[in-house]
Amino acid sequence: MAASSKNTIALAYSGGLDTSIIVPWLKENYGAEVVCVAADVGQGEELDGLVAKALASGARECHVEDLREEFLTEFVWPTLRAGAVYGRKYLLGTSMARPIIARRQVEVAKQVGASALAHGCTGKGNDQVRFELTYASLAPEMKVIAPWREWDIRSREDAIDYAVAHDVPVAATKEKIYSRDRNIWHVSHEGGPLENPAWEPEDDLFLMTRNPWDAPDRPQYVTITFDAGTPVAVDGEPLGPVALLERLNEIGGLHGVGRIDLVEDRMVGMKSRGIYETPGGSLLYAAHSELEQLVLDRRTLALKDAIAPRYADLVYEGRWWTTERAAMDALVDVTQKHVTGEVRLKLFKGTSSVAGRTSPYSLYDERFVTFGEDDVYDHADAAGYIRLFGLPMRVAALQARERASRVPSLVTDVAAD
Repeated sequence: MAASSKNTIALAYSGGLDTSIIVPWLKENYGAEVVCVAADVGQGEELDGLVAKALASGARECHVEDLREEFLTEFVWPTLRAGAVYGRKYLLGTSMARPIIARRQVEVAKQVGASALAHGCTGKGNDQVRFELTYASLAPEMKVIAPWREWDIRSREDAIDYAVAHDVPVAATKEKIYSRDRNIWHVSHEGGPLENPAWEPEDDLFLMTRNPWDAPDRPQYVTITFDAGTPVAVDGEPLGPVALLERLNEIGGLHGVGRIDLVEDRMVGMKSRGIYETPGGSLLYAAHSELEQLVLDRRTLALKDAIAPRYADLVYEGRWWTTERAAMDALVDVTQKHVTGEVRLKLFKGTSSVAGRTSPYSLYDERFVTFGEDDVYDHADAAGYIRLFGLPMRVAALQARERASRVPSLVTDVAAD
């Protein structure tokens, strides 16, 4: 396993427990210099002091770059426009972030002349697949090192012991161990007592959302504007992608919107339990869906609904860099051409409900649906439509009746013989 002392490994670095101990482990076991690559996709204060921490752990250098806007425009918005939801609830916050992080890691690896790529994903999780499918797509010639599949560390407790032994500063403790992933779209919580699906999360677990019981006692209205399926304004104020989502996170979090407790199916075949907070994203999904209901015809909506779970599976499984995604994006782009307008949501105690929607492309026409007097719809026309629409059922019923009427005569003929 030893390698030349001159080789360089680019490590996807978060500053968490796993990647922190991987730096000295790679140096010790591969004789390599380690270049850490950290992507700012909205982790906030988690990035404070990250460079110093990486260097203190033994890294040669650490690259930290703000990729929040790219994350939203190139990965989150397409997934939102597709309506992709995994496992009936999950809005794919972690899944969407991995391809952009891995892409930047590959770019830095090529810049510094690295010969290998490393990540801190466990051998039980989904992220190892997401990272390595990106590596395979963008740097198939590079060696991949996954320490969790090689070393003797088998638990987070073991990892903490390793960190202490190698003087690596980490925030995790044995008394309160949660595995968290945070970005501008969401925060996920796994591990510790959450591994018991019967355990109810305590309120101090949550980071982005207020307990709905403690949310304001009066509802708040928020209006989200979309242009061709992409969110562009909140309450009439045009905002860039980052500012828009931060605003909605603040509003949704204040009212306790966006919490889900999910037992999901991992790619490797096991079920896991996670708690997710996606306040702004939940508002965007709700508003986007309502606007589509207003401007898309029934068959196009059905097509979108058929594509959505397939798109969700693709994102969840890390198959971002595929012709399949490009093809689905092309289809979604056509459906979103007229998804322009405003949706007004009412937020109250952990819920959001639609309060109104408008669009210049609305297919809703009051002249056709009113129960009052109108000159554009002849109620008598419905009779012919129903007769044609029900023709297969009428034919089936008549044939069944004819078959039934012939049965007694057949019985009689047999008896006579």
